[in-house]
Amino acid sequence: MLTVTIPETETFDPVTSMFTTIRSQKLSLEHSLVSISKWESKWHVPFLTNDKKTREQVIDYIKCMTLTQNVDPKVYECIPDDVLVKINDYIDDSMTATWFSEDKQKTKRSREVITSELIYFWMIQAGIPFECQKWHLNRLITLIRVCAKKSEKPKKMSKRKTMDNWSALNAARRAKLNTRG
Repeated sequence: MLTVTIPETETFDPVTSMFTTIRSQKLSLEHSLVSISKWESKWHVPFLTNDKKTREQVIDYIKCMTLTQNVDPKVYECIPDDVLVKINDYIDDSMTATWFSEDKQKTKRSREVITSELIYFWMIQAGIPFECQKWHLNRLITLIRVCAKKSEKPKKMSKRKTMDNWSALNAARRAKLNTRG
């Protein structure tokens, strides 16, 4: 969970020609599958794409991430750029110590469009309880990847690799038993 403080801001309403003070507000945010589901149900587009989002979409996602109750909607209009950077850094954080060897290599990304429903499917397929939908999304995705890796059948060794392993085992046994064959 990320906690940010939106500072007190004075705004001007050109319609009424009045200045309004929006009080400082502390927001507790969580980048989770629940947040993405809320956002996608409103915008009807996948959240997890490289497509540029409008400021309105970004602010709306922050609203979906908000756990704090009874937030003045005007607060979201006053989020300063440095707080937006902090929120984006939080969204991009892996939130785990787990890493995958293929992450080190340049791998082809799947062209599959990832939506919240697909992630729920992966959770169901892996037997991950629905309580995890409130985890930081990157941590949940990592858990899904770990489940997928651990449930993969081991790859069959090539004949050459199998023969090399047998030769190494035989050599070790000969050395241990002091025999020639």
